[in-house]
Amino acid sequence: MERQARRGGPIAIGGVSAKTVEDRTDDVTEREPAPQLRRRLGRADLRAVPEARRALRELLGQWGKQGQSDVAELLTSELVTNAIVHTDHDAVLTATVGPRGLRVEVRDFVARRPRLRVPVADDGTNGRGLFLVQSLADAWGVRPHGVGKAVWFELEAGAA
Repeated sequence: MERQARRGGPIAIGGVSAKTVEDRTDDVTEREPAPQLRRRLGRADLRAVPEARRALRELLGQWGKQGQSDVAELLTSELVTNAIVHTDHDAVLTATVGPRGLRVEVRDFVARRPRLRVPVADDGTNGRGLFLVQSLADAWGVRPHGVGKAVWFELEAGAA
């Protein structure tokens, strides 16, 4: 399954985008530590969704790039909700901001990969989460990690 990165080529879901934070070759010694949010999400605890949004809003306020806050909060809510609803385990939310943008990642402990579904009008509101991520993020993907996976997205600072 592939998706198009905004202003870029196809990205294999589960692959690594040329736009991912890990692939950048900046001189690490010249960068300040990036502000970061890290939260453990309890199994089946839907209260974690608004709490994650609130914590992300605070982080983005410190970053000074509030133009992307609404989109970032929406996409973070989708990833957090998916991890809570579709797994029977805890998850970990990590959001990192820097001069290039925001990267949000939700790790869970289930290897089953999420399935991107095209929403159908009579399906109600279910199945739209990854479609929103695909539509609104500058880059996104899924990567395996340990016994589970990490679903991530990035928003560029220039768009903020």
